[in-house]
Amino acid sequence: MADALLGPAEIRELAARLGVAPTKKLGQNFVHDPNTVRRIVAAAALTSDDVVLEVGPGLGSLTLGLLGTAAHVHAVELDPVLAAALPATVAERADVAKLTVHHADALRIRAAELLPAPTMLVANLPYNVAVPVVLHLLAELPTLRGGLVMVQKEVADRLVAGPGSKVYGVPSVKLAWYAEARAAGKVPPAVFWPVPNVDSGLVAFAARTPPAGVDRRTVFQVVDAAFAQRRKTLRAALAGWAGGAGEAEKVLVTAGVSPQARGESLSVQQFAAIAAAATGPGYGGKLSASGRRHEEVDS
Repeated sequence: MADALLGPAEIRELAARLGVAPTKKLGQNFVHDPNTVRRIVAAAALTSDDVVLEVGPGLGSLTLGLLGTAAHVHAVELDPVLAAALPATVAERADVAKLTVHHADALRIRAAELLPAPTMLVANLPYNVAVPVVLHLLAELPTLRGGLVMVQKEVADRLVAGPGSKVYGVPSVKLAWYAEARAAGKVPPAVFWPVPNVDSGLVAFAARTPPAGVDRRTVFQVVDAAFAQRRKTLRAALAGWAGGAGEAEKVLVTAGVSPQARGESLSVQQFAAIAAAATGPGYGGKLSASGRRHEEVDS
């Protein structure tokens, strides 16, 4: 595996040969440090049976590391030049039969396109779409047992934050619906080309069973409404969703949540309880037109 990985010289040579220049639009920052790749693969704790989904493989640095351990790697790449070049890069250094490249947008990929079914998500995610990508893939791929993603440090902090934290918010709660997340280390800018002006962070997560008896979309409506105006009490913040402040208070009391609490103090289980109270027989299952309009909001 050590000989197969790409270093700074190989990355620059490969990019020049392909005529590739990293673009901000696609959030491209290529890892060119083999030790960082080894660290990510080790932190992901993959088994030889795992089928890995990698988003944004770029020039293939992390892909090669993943192929050294996993049974199969699905690499989803939006850039057509990079997607076309990846199999040849891998064929020179690893078993290309274990790789499937998908020239696709990770935000639109579907489970039926990914066979064998992925069991782990391991990726250096483009900063500008990291949270929507993670949430979409967790919703679309129930076969995922967990993953490890590298994102901007600020995003990593939000993803792993717990109730009461200053950075706890919508991404924190929505990831918690699907998985238990933890910080898995910081990554310095120097290991990337081009060098970003921020640190990156590793987020590890393990899938868990979501709260039972309530629809995810309804729970996510509550989360969106609760954090839309962070300083408001839940009685006020959920008024538009529930059909009035009085209705919101009834739902909150039924759910066992103080109407004076704020969204940043609630766990995902408490948000689920609010959604269940609003849709259950005890409340009558009434939602405002505003609530119904946002049924498809997932991220």
